[in-house]
This record gives sequence, structure tokens and C-alpha cells, in this order.
Amino acid sequence: MRALVTTPNTKFGVALADAPDPVASAGRVVVDVHNVSLNFGEVRNLAGEKPGAIPGWDAAGVVAETTDSGPAVGTRVLTFGYGGAWAQKRSVPLVEVGVVPDGVDLAVAAAVPVAGVTALRALRASGPLDGKRVLVTGASGGVGRYALQLAALEGAHVIAAARRGDGLAELGAKEVVATLDDLDPVDVILDNVGGQQLVAAWQILAPGGVLQSIGWTSLEPATFPVYATVGQPKALKAFQMGAGIGSDMEYVLGLIAQGKLEVDLGYRGSWSAFDEAAGALMGRKVVGKAVLDLD
Repeated sequence: MRALVTTPNTKFGVALADAPDPVASAGRVVVDVHNVSLNFGEVRNLAGEKPGAIPGWDAAGVVAETTDSGPAVGTRVLTFGYGGAWAQKRSVPLVEVGVVPDGVDLAVAAAVPVAGVTALRALRASGPLDGKRVLVTGASGGVGRYALQLAALEGAHVIAAARRGDGLAELGAKEVVATLDDLDPVDVILDNVGGQQLVAAWQILAPGGVLQSIGWTSLEPATFPVYATVGQPKALKAFQMGAGIGSDMEYVLGLIAQGKLEVDLGYRGSWSAFDEAAGALMGRKVVGKAVLDLD
């Protein structure tokens, strides 16, 4: 099969090359991949991959080989795993597979796993949202756009913070801001940015509130003022999506199929143009998700 393989001395550390086909085994399915999506973290970490590895987390396609308990051959599915997605075939555990509903394009589905489930699980970990003031920073990115829609569906008053705020009100944000200056206190924060914006977010978090640190796209350190963490109790929590996300992917896909959740593909192109897509993503030129076709 063909795959994007980690290759030294290339622009982003990968190049198209031949690779061994995955081997079928118990408790796993082999999928013919049609579409993959790119995430900021996986592209940034390519330099740390061993040469010859197949990176990639999110992939959608059609089941090619299965087990007795897995989806039937020919079923359209969405898959997740920390590696192996950027290839014509992928082997994944059944717990990381979700069936794609009729009417949901595989390119749209490919944009769901990391971004959609991160938003879903971070909000669930923040407690009931109905009537709460929820701030989402980096709201124009993939995770942010899912988060503000999911929070709005739960009855939250959503505040979207983004340098590019076009279209965020239409997705459910009650307020769209470029900075956190002069904002009233908020109950829940999902922070995608880190750095000094994390510090600013902490300062407007209401007593009893929770700040979920779910990303750090600024790549800058956060320096808290003296005594910033002394006062009425509130929580800053480290967050990681985790694994076993098959059922959560199907939940998000169900909302998409029902028209309750919109997926924005800010970039779509051939996987042969990986460097172009990665450059747009890392240069923060993509609004929503970047998806590649394995043409």
C-alpha cells in the first residue's frame, strides 16, 4: 500500500512511500481509508517520530476485513488511533471504530475523532452546563467549533474567543470576542490556546468554576501573577481525550446526521499535497478542520 511515512529532511517530516499492508487480527478491523484529517498536535510532533513510521490519528473509510463481532465488510466507518491513519489501509481495535450514518460524507466524518470527542469529553468533565456561562478560547479551530456548538446544545450561554470570529454566532455563540478583556466571570472554560491567554482566562473564572486546559496552540509559556492562585476555590484541570472513543464518535456523528452539529472543513485537498495542508494548518490559516482525500 501507499502511505505517508516519516521521512527525514522533508518539509514536515513525511513523504508518500510504499509500506506493508496491515495484518488482520482478532478484535480489530482493517479499513480501506478514504479520508483523513490533520490535527495541530500530530503535525507539530512529526519531528519526534521514528523514520519509517506511519503517523496519523483520524481516518474514515470502508471495512475491508473484519472479525465476527466487528462491522461487516463494506460498512462505512470512522476510526481513531495514535498512528497509522495516513495510509491506504489501517488496522484498528473495535473500541476505536464508529459506524458512519447514511448521509454523512466520509470527509466530514474524518474531521470528528480528536476534535469532536475532545470537545465532548471536556464538556462532560465540566459538569452540568444548562444556564452556565461557558467560554471557549481558540473557538475558530476544529475543537473550538465543536465545543461551542455542543455547549449551546446543552443550554449554556457560550462565549467564543477567537482572532477570526466569522460564523461563530451562527454556530451558537451568544458572545464573540477577540480578547478576554472586560468579560464578566464565567463558570466553565475550555482553553485551546495556553500561554498568557490561559492566565487571562483563569482570572475571569468564577469561584467554583472549572478551566479545562485542552490545548496549547500559542506554544508560549504561561506566567501567573503573584497570588493569582490564592483565593476562593476554583479548578484548573489538565485534560487529555483518552482512548476507547468508538461510542463517542458515533454520538457526535449522530448529531451531525440529525443536522444539530455543523462541521466546517476549512481545507480539503489531496494527500499528495500534504505539505500545503500542514502549512495552512500550522500557519493558522484553516478555519475549522483540514481534511485530505486519499485519491
